[in-house]
Amino acid sequence: MTTAFGRLATGGVFLAGLCVMAAQPSMARDLTVVSWGGNYQDAQREIYFKPFSEKTGKPVLDESWDGGFGVLQSKVKAGAPNWDVVQVEAEELALGCSDGLFETIDWAKMGGKDKYLPQSGSDCGVGAIVWSTAMAYDAAKLAEGPTSWADFWNVEKFPGKRGLRKGAKYTLEFALLADGVAKDEVYDVLSTPEGVDRAFKKLDELSPNLVWWEAGAQPLQLLASGEVAMTSAYNGRITAINKSEDRKFKVVWPGSIYAIDSWVVLKDAENAAAGQDFIAFASTPDNMIKLPAAIAYGLPNTEAAARVDPQYAADLPTAEANITDAIPLDVDFWIDNSEELTRRFNAWLAR
Repeated sequence: MTTAFGRLATGGVFLAGLCVMAAQPSMARDLTVVSWGGNYQDAQREIYFKPFSEKTGKPVLDESWDGGFGVLQSKVKAGAPNWDVVQVEAEELALGCSDGLFETIDWAKMGGKDKYLPQSGSDCGVGAIVWSTAMAYDAAKLAEGPTSWADFWNVEKFPGKRGLRKGAKYTLEFALLADGVAKDEVYDVLSTPEGVDRAFKKLDELSPNLVWWEAGAQPLQLLASGEVAMTSAYNGRITAINKSEDRKFKVVWPGSIYAIDSWVVLKDAENAAAGQDFIAFASTPDNMIKLPAAIAYGLPNTEAAARVDPQYAADLPTAEANITDAIPLDVDFWIDNSEELTRRFNAWLAR
């Protein structure tokens, strides 16, 4: 039988143990790198994450996200963010830099800004990939496939549902292209109230046939299952799934929109220094040139881009044949108009 003294003694030992545990420093969090998931992040894991972990002898955790400036804002402003390195889109980079959400890049570690495309070297971001949002269809099901966004809207000639990324960005540009606006005039038209009305009116036409996707892996799942006849998708994932699953998905390059993603380190991240080291590792030409063999994204490091094997270069958004009829994403336009157009898009979606 336990005596009162025994219970007190046991309690004292327990309390003393708590005090010892409280006095010990908390375990350091492992370096956490965040990207876009799917077969793209699978490739990054083999090319960047695992080799960097082996080089440093320390674990690298990787997580995925679907984008959104508000996500980054909330993590940093709450203090002690649980992410260290994040791959962001151009708009998120510009907004985050101006809002102080990212650490200043140590360009000496990266080999200098002069080694990168002008749009891919900023004070707080390092270019990771050049990528496109393009149209995709299954050539195994469509012998004569679409060649333009006008075809994407033509459900009589090409019956079936259509997949688009859930958001105003890209969707409104594609709508105007489908309505006959020349690629060099898209943002001029979209900058006017009449142009915005025109884009939404064109969306009205396709609305009954639309399926919305949010994560990068979803559009190709929709295409593979036959839920959609064609979809917008990230170009690299299209060629990657062709290799991994022996698909016959085709990229339609005319009217595609290309942009640059960048690596950033979140402000006051616990592993900020290790994050800079990781970005430097992932940005060396010897490592970067391995990416196009796994997934067809262009390389912002010009030395690496010049060394890409020709058999892979033809599938990149930066190839001359692919970029000729493509459109560069107008980042400044979306910084100025994103809030207003997103509000209108969400209202349109909720009708």
